[in-house]
Amino acid sequence: MTDQELLAAQFEEHRDRLHRLAYRLLGSGAEADDAVQETWLRLARTGDDEIDNLGGWLTTVTSRVSLNMLRSRATRGESEYDDALADPIVEPAGSVGDPEASAELTDAVETALLLVLNRLSPAERVAFVLHDTFDVPFEQIGELLDRAPEAARQLASRARRRVRAQSGTTDASDSSPEPGRRIVDAFFAAAREGDFDGLVSLLAPDVALRVDGGLSATAIVRGATTVASRALMFSNPGAVLKPVSIDGRPGALVLAGGVPVSLMAFEVEGDVVIGIDAYTGEERLAGIRLPA
Repeated sequence: MTDQELLAAQFEEHRDRLHRLAYRLLGSGAEADDAVQETWLRLARTGDDEIDNLGGWLTTVTSRVSLNMLRSRATRGESEYDDALADPIVEPAGSVGDPEASAELTDAVETALLLVLNRLSPAERVAFVLHDTFDVPFEQIGELLDRAPEAARQLASRARRRVRAQSGTTDASDSSPEPGRRIVDAFFAAAREGDFDGLVSLLAPDVALRVDGGLSATAIVRGATTVASRALMFSNPGAVLKPVSIDGRPGALVLAGGVPVSLMAFEVEGDVVIGIDAYTGEERLAGIRLPA
């Protein structure tokens, strides 16, 4: 076996872990593949003669490649389109879930976490994922981010608070059995009544509406006034709303004439909506298992 073949074999032992790391950081399987491939190319050029800890070196390089991709994405302002949304797990509102669906729900939790991570800055995301998921020390994270270890610790702490807040933590004043349901009901009531100001008051200033119409990419609309205007534009007074739980988030199945026309999932933080995922179109909804 040649030195290059031996190096490739050693790299393959780490590939799955590196892909998990890149996927958590980037939220895209295709981009994670690219990051791992770039890591291999750098290793192949460098060799392992000067590398004392191959696993640590690969973690650092994959993280740095992913961080550069995140920063490049932010610089380009890629906010109009994103990857198509994953198929959601939809259950009747307040359902505790079917034990047979545990594997599907695990995937749904992973998807929900990625949605939350997307709202972190690149530095926050890297610090949080590397420390809390892969147990990388803050000294190493600080070197990667060109920050002091304490600054890296603060980034991870801030990200952790945001993740907890945006993962649907129940507010003590919300007596609803499903966190956020009261806000979702108020949102639809305002839309039905044409209450623009009421809608805006229920939306975070930087709220993001992602619309998956069955295409390869998801359209994204940002900002409270823009999202409120869109909600009023497409509001149907004759529609019937069926409360549902979507990946553990409060949502609604919208029916017109008894036919599903859209499925909407809400991310609620405190008393405002911070994100909405909308699945629309007959073809897209046909691919989602909806409750009877």
